[in-house]
Amino acid sequence: MPRILDVGCGINKRPGSIGIDRNPSTAADVICDLDHFPYPFADRAFDELYAIHVIEHVTDIIRTMEEFHRLVRRGGLIHIETPHYTDFSSFCDPTHKHHLTSYSFRYFGENNAGFGYYSSVRFRERKVEVKLLQLWRLLGFEFLVNHVPRFRRFWEHYLCFVIRGKVLIFEFEPL
Repeated sequence: MPRILDVGCGINKRPGSIGIDRNPSTAADVICDLDHFPYPFADRAFDELYAIHVIEHVTDIIRTMEEFHRLVRRGGLIHIETPHYTDFSSFCDPTHKHHLTSYSFRYFGENNAGFGYYSSVRFRERKVEVKLLQLWRLLGFEFLVNHVPRFRRFWEHYLCFVIRGKVLIFEFEPL
């Protein structure tokens, strides 16, 4: 059975996982401050890690991603979900410290967008999915954003303030 860590699990901890959260009123198995490292687990202790609507709350995204890299075994998966920076929910929560795009994690990629000096950890991007509001989904924009890389770049640069993003879904494999 795979070992799963649910970071910032809140009250909806993923079934079968070990949940960590800073709030004792949650379903967490381990209470810890997600901005203090290392988390209380051994290196490569998990097969999968979920951080659903958490990464936008941490103080240091780079250090948090390095910690995720430490915790997940090679060949394992890291699942991250966060609001797109053009979605209302990105700014209406006063605890959000970061507002992200579908390109926000490229520093950790194999070619690291020319910014490899920020961190030595690397991830293989297994999935980047952008969810749009239903109207834009029905009109086919979500399909284009997710299946035509040049269109996603064009959308992020020019269209996302009109055809706003809702949620970003990432899946990474530690290298």
